[in-house]
Amino acid sequence: MGSYVRPAELDEALAALAAGGRVIVAGGTDYYPARVGRPLDDDVLDITGITALRGIVERDDHWRFGALATWSDLIDAKLPPLFAGLKLAAREVGGVQIQNAGTICGNLCNASPAADGVPNLLALDASVELASAAGTRRLPIAAFITGNRKTIRRADEVMTALLVPKPRGAARSHFLKLGARRYLVISIVMAGGVIETARDNSVSAARIAVGSCSAVAQRLPALERALIGRPLDARLADAVEVGQLAPLSPIDDMRGTAAYRGDATLTLLRRLLSDLVAGRT
Repeated sequence: MGSYVRPAELDEALAALAAGGRVIVAGGTDYYPARVGRPLDDDVLDITGITALRGIVERDDHWRFGALATWSDLIDAKLPPLFAGLKLAAREVGGVQIQNAGTICGNLCNASPAADGVPNLLALDASVELASAAGTRRLPIAAFITGNRKTIRRADEVMTALLVPKPRGAARSHFLKLGARRYLVISIVMAGGVIETARDNSVSAARIAVGSCSAVAQRLPALERALIGRPLDARLADAVEVGQLAPLSPIDDMRGTAAYRGDATLTLLRRLLSDLVAGRT
């Protein structure tokens, strides 16, 4: 049997990590299912006792999501339309029991290519905060997740927060997911987007990301550039073109072929932009 530590203070947790060889557990919604039928012989660091890591807080220039903020916390939080897409993604993360226990930061650390939260977090231009006994560092999510189930987090670090910067102007977001059924399903493809608008109702900034079509969810810079300056009207979806999907590398698997994923992505992106124009959430 491995050892189990549940500290009340972050400094205690960082000291335990500095000693080496511990698996960090928060909600445990990824950790425990992956070990069904196996002895739990890991040395576990349970961070759920660290109250400083709870909550969603608005600061002057950003929002801070503590490492223990759950999907249900996000759904219930009073947040602006900028977070509408992320809230939609939160409702896709398993059932209510999973949403009550699973943490947003834990979902990032698990780094699944099909993680529902990642496309919108990329579109939100979010960063992660990592702490160790040696200090704290911040990284954009695009730099944090490096591959399928791989991140840049060191063994002596814990993710302490997720940081979302405030947009310069009016902003709205959306999320769409395609699966083999409506609920409780791993995605075939999903898309998240944030649109910022100027006073003349044109697009002043756009961030669009696609998940389940590569080892890591990807932003689509060519599409984002094509949206800048366009009126926020019914023709916005016409900006989507095949060549803009170049960052993606879809595969054939049991949920769909690469070709199907490519076609589905085009359709999903056009629907995403149409819904953003209509203000659907």
